[in-house]
Amino acid sequence: MPEVGRRQAGGVDWDPDQYDRFRDYRLRPALELLDRVPITGARLVYDLGCGAGAITRIITERFPGARVIGLDSSPEMLAKASAAPSRVEWVRGDIAEWEPERPPDLIYSNAALHWLEDHAGLFPRLLGALAPGGCLAVQMPLSHAQPSHTLMCEILANGGEDGSALGNEAVAAAAARDWVLDSSAYHELLSPHSSELDIWETEYLHRLEGEDAVLEWVKATGLRPVLNGLTGADLERFLEVYRERLRKAYPRRADGFTVYPFPRLFLVATR
Repeated sequence: MPEVGRRQAGGVDWDPDQYDRFRDYRLRPALELLDRVPITGARLVYDLGCGAGAITRIITERFPGARVIGLDSSPEMLAKASAAPSRVEWVRGDIAEWEPERPPDLIYSNAALHWLEDHAGLFPRLLGALAPGGCLAVQMPLSHAQPSHTLMCEILANGGEDGSALGNEAVAAAAARDWVLDSSAYHELLSPHSSELDIWETEYLHRLEGEDAVLEWVKATGLRPVLNGLTGADLERFLEVYRERLRKAYPRRADGFTVYPFPRLFLVATR
């Protein structure tokens, strides 16, 4: 498994087992994105931010004649991905610095590019890297306006009993980063260079099982900068306050489920 680039994307360490706790809910948007890819044949495909590789293996089934490369910055994720036999080439690398060895027919990225800055430069660069007639397919969460994220940022800033911060400036800044643009901005960036362009948003109403289900969800994704940045008593105090506020924002129903609205942005651009 080749190794290039830095260890982390956006300074984030990942826990593959935690991410896999709600596997079906996380896989659904990835499958829906792949289903909207219009090309019928491909020789070279990249999955950027492939994680543990569940959708990457499905891509090999969709394009049986293609060389499929899964790229991720997390050694933990890639170790889990490469543990199961497949014909995927697993590569460790930083998407921000990535360049294909030759123009691919499909660049696919599910729930990864929101961790990268400068989308005004990134997305046209990715589209321009494609072979003629190639496709860029991207899905990103739109969770920064949701209570699960706004509460996180509020608690870091003033969640202490005396209104004091329960984090530090670096952790608060990492948690607050939101590099995803409005859907109209991606249309303006990509339409001049696309023969076809499809952009849409979907809000999923996830019915999560288990105690503190929303906390368990965000531990795998949006909460990673906090889990990586705070330690010991600082982390315990933050989680105690955050857990209680999430319980109020997302009460567990009598049937045991917690309803968690989660919006996502999709785009499929053909060069």
